[in-house]
Amino acid sequence: MVLPRNYDSQNCSIARSLEVVGDRWTMLVVRSAFEGVRRFDDYQDVLGIARNVLTDRLTRLCEEGILRRVRYQERPDRYEYRLTRKGVELWPTMMTLMRWGDRHYAPSGPPVVVSHLGCTGALGENLTCDACGKRLQPNEVEARPGPGAGL
Repeated sequence: MVLPRNYDSQNCSIARSLEVVGDRWTMLVVRSAFEGVRRFDDYQDVLGIARNVLTDRLTRLCEEGILRRVRYQERPDRYEYRLTRKGVELWPTMMTLMRWGDRHYAPSGPPVVVSHLGCTGALGENLTCDACGKRLQPNEVEARPGPGAGL
């Protein structure tokens, strides 16, 4: 059986979500946005993505309300892409996916360690600080290279 290219016939929130964020490049664009990437050329540099693919992903993420396009320069017009509230709501999903990947696909340790800003703790279970127990938000963490970063 061949899977259809979309999930219109499925009454399933997972399938509908995958229609929007279910491909590799889209999730990596969103990850980069959480890392502070804003401009087209910076996305391209960080991801090594083809211009046409990046244009497609950024357009779709804006259409879906996950990113918003904001002009930062006139003559010529230049834009940057910022996460919306809907986009920021993907942070728990991104962190859970990262932690799952660290457990199952990072034999030398996590490539990135996320820690609580101003605290000694790392991002723990249920998105809480493993030192102070505070439930963390994206603006309360920093990402640093982990033991598996050099591989």
